[in-house]
Amino acid sequence: MATALLVCAPLAAQGFDDVQITSTHVAGSVHMLEGRGGNIGASVGEDGILIVDDQFEPLAEKIRQALREIDSGGLEFILNTHWHGDHTGSNEVFGSEGTIIAHTNVRKRLSSEQSLFGNTVPASPPEAWPVITFDESLSIHFNGEEIRAIHLPRGHTDGDSIILFTGSNVLHMGDHFFRDRFPFVDLQAGGNVLGYLDNVAKAIEMAPEGVKVIPGHGPLSTVEDLENFHRVLTETVEIVRGRMQDGKNLGEIRAEGLPAKYAQWGTGFINTGQWLEIVYRSLIR
Repeated sequence: MATALLVCAPLAAQGFDDVQITSTHVAGSVHMLEGRGGNIGASVGEDGILIVDDQFEPLAEKIRQALREIDSGGLEFILNTHWHGDHTGSNEVFGSEGTIIAHTNVRKRLSSEQSLFGNTVPASPPEAWPVITFDESLSIHFNGEEIRAIHLPRGHTDGDSIILFTGSNVLHMGDHFFRDRFPFVDLQAGGNVLGYLDNVAKAIEMAPEGVKVIPGHGPLSTVEDLENFHRVLTETVEIVRGRMQDGKNLGEIRAEGLPAKYAQWGTGFINTGQWLEIVYRSLIR
């Protein structure tokens, strides 16, 4: 299954040779790196470098080179927004250079066998496990600002966090934001669509005025983009809920699809049929 590429390890190096890591200065000390997998946030400054997520292991050297082009400082911290391999794949490499930090459930899932898309994901090696874990929130005072990790429960997975760079006014949403696309919600790892919606609403409510938003996937964004994301997800969840109340089963709901205005939202990693099934299985819980 092609979708397994997102998270399953080990991954062969082929297919990554042509990937380019590009960087964009977001604000203050924060940059965004794009390649293949989840967007990376990077704080650079006099204290060194802190990164949020690290994509796939075959890209580690390219990521390192991209960071060197921004700043020559050493890598001090790696924050993981959740456990999926397109966000933690380079942990094993970078964990020897900096300290890995994540929610408690990220360490639990990286250190044990998981199941995803019908595939077995083996435990990551100990070098890839978070060394510092937290349950609700954690602050790192680094490069002249507080970098705050805030856990959002039972949404994308059971271990997700969003990261607020308080001085630079940048919010990294991890996979609680797929810009203009239906998101993947990992039901097997404690995720739930209703919790996901609540979490996105909470992030919008807490977002400072003028904050720049780094999505887990997609281009640099604004709170207005995040609000549109939340609106579309809410509308499509209510469509599924209404059909279920009318007695329709999953097959009938998928066959009916969604109105044409949502067509582009099903052109990403999760297509419309998969999104409808994720919503249905969340609601029947």
